[in-house]
Amino acid sequence: MTRQIVLDTETTGINPRMGNRVIEIGCVELINRKLTGNNFHRYINPERDSEEGALAVHGLTTEFLRDKPIFAQIIQEFIEYVKGAELVIHNAPFDMGFLNSEFERLEYPKVESIVEGVVDTLAQAKELHPGKRNSLDALCDRYEISNAHRKLHGALLDAELLADVFLAMSRGQNSFSIEIEEVEAKPDVDVSDEVEFDFEVKLITASQQELESHELILNDISKASQGNCIWQNG
Repeated sequence: MTRQIVLDTETTGINPRMGNRVIEIGCVELINRKLTGNNFHRYINPERDSEEGALAVHGLTTEFLRDKPIFAQIIQEFIEYVKGAELVIHNAPFDMGFLNSEFERLEYPKVESIVEGVVDTLAQAKELHPGKRNSLDALCDRYEISNAHRKLHGALLDAELLADVFLAMSRGQNSFSIEIEEVEAKPDVDVSDEVEFDFEVKLITASQQELESHELILNDISKASQGNCIWQNG
């Protein structure tokens, strides 16, 4: 079983070394590349105000966050949720820097010590689409994933969008190519003539497991193309 957690955070500013804090964590669980609905979402009281630029991005005011738990009150359930999973994060150094800063404040080891690894989808996108914009919004447009409801940044909403983007980016379709060999026509061959072969054609049918794996791939393609998978709709 492959368990991945797509994660996003909102913060009071852009630099934890300047005293900025995590104010929201949103996580979406994938098991074997399927959304499970087992999400994790918490607002957190940072015990300080957000910087003006950050507030304009997420809209989470000091008043709204005042009665929310502080990080120390949610750290254990967060650890239990992500333990042993692979984290999938867009611009991972940013979020991991903030999470590790919160862990350090509470004298916990780094997040990397409790998870199986971290995938940075921004780095992946730059490799797949060099020289192009690779923000989450740009990737949603590129992979035709609707983000019309994204007026402000929100950790859970962004994690849900990123999960769709990640599945679309990692389908592996780029590794497949169909090569059509151009054959020179021979004037002395009539293609309408019957041709006899001196070998037996052996028919091999797919196993049930292969059929199920094939269907999973088609479902991924159908979701990413918003139901326009020609192999299912043909």
